[in-house]
Amino acid sequence: MNKKFWYLTKVSLNKKIKSKWFIITNVILAIVIILLLNINSVITFFGGDFDSRTNIIIVDNSTNASSLLKENLEVSNSDEEEKFKILESDKTIEEEQENLEDDELIIALENSDEEYLKASIISNNKIDNLTYQLLSQALTATKTTIGMAVNNIDYNILNSISSPITIDRVVLNEETDVDENMNLIMSSVFPTIILPFFMLTIFLVQMVGGEICEEKTTRSMEIIISNVSPKMHLLSKVLASNIFVIIQGVLLIIYAVIGFLLSTNMLSSGLSMPSEFTSIFDSLVASGFLDKLVYVIPLTLILIVLSFIAYAVVAGILASMTVNMEDFSQLQTPIMLISLAGYYLAMMAGMFEGSTLIRILSYVPFLSSFVSPSLYIMGQISIVDIIISIVILIIFIYIILKYGLKVYKVGILNYSNEKVWSKFFKAFKTKDV
Repeated sequence: MNKKFWYLTKVSLNKKIKSKWFIITNVILAIVIILLLNINSVITFFGGDFDSRTNIIIVDNSTNASSLLKENLEVSNSDEEEKFKILESDKTIEEEQENLEDDELIIALENSDEEYLKASIISNNKIDNLTYQLLSQALTATKTTIGMAVNNIDYNILNSISSPITIDRVVLNEETDVDENMNLIMSSVFPTIILPFFMLTIFLVQMVGGEICEEKTTRSMEIIISNVSPKMHLLSKVLASNIFVIIQGVLLIIYAVIGFLLSTNMLSSGLSMPSEFTSIFDSLVASGFLDKLVYVIPLTLILIVLSFIAYAVVAGILASMTVNMEDFSQLQTPIMLISLAGYYLAMMAGMFEGSTLIRILSYVPFLSSFVSPSLYIMGQISIVDIIISIVILIIFIYIILKYGLKVYKVGILNYSNEKVWSKFFKAFKTKDV
């Protein structure tokens, strides 16, 4: 019987891996992931440039503030690569506007009796918010300096008054190690990490149910069950589907590694990483997120594999009661909603800090693989809690296999048009034969 089991598993796995759909999908996924991880190079290739400089032309209408503004703007160029190229012009605004290029902008300074200094920013196109903020800060600093000089206000006194208050951060609960950077992680990084698991879960449910429905629709199920037991048939589907999604998950990781290595090579060639990426990485290091990965990754992988098995078993049992894909589409909806709930709970876990409910949900099968890792990273649960979630999930798989096989044996050859849930409960009440 072992030979038949492995034969069924091999046939089911080959049907998925050797299909044109699988190859085409992975080619597209590889291209998309690699391009996303090298978005700076892609934009540069199509004419954009992360490192392009903006030429700022200062036109001073008798304010004598152009040199001061230039000094304040130079503060923004203190990085390794300059953002601006600053020029002082003796021409009028009209003359500069006639020859204004797309990568240039004009700052026109004017005197003001009430506000000490007024300015106009002129460009052919809209400028991004970051650039505008930098210009606004430099102009405000210039205006402040002029105002202090006019009113004989000491700069050090004004700076002491206007500087931000010093706040000492004191956390009395020493057991928690969650800091403010965790909001960034939970809102951007963590959803990106768990999204592939969420998508693979949905794909797994559809794949197991679809294959069983197909075999029932084509009546090939009768031939298969006449040679192997329903238990062996279900377990072969579960094993093949799980091997497939694990292979797909590994391929996604490989695509990401290739994209990262290409990005690293480009960085060594002189291209720069977008500042958004570097700031996120710095936040991960500062929050201790990378240190926690050493402990959370192995346990999370165990949770993910066990969750895949649980989802596949439930999907197979429900699919055995259907006679077409329409019926299974109705049955898989609750499973999808549970998975979706787990995904959103993982993202919003920070909103339930200290809640007993969210901690209980981290033990619930189907949800634990999403919620437990996020709560651990935030410091709301410990390693022991994750281990408890794993034990509960193992017990759950044992129970659904023990009682679900009873339903599977009855439903796998049931082609009646009776309502699906009615057939399900009748099969559950049927005594073992």
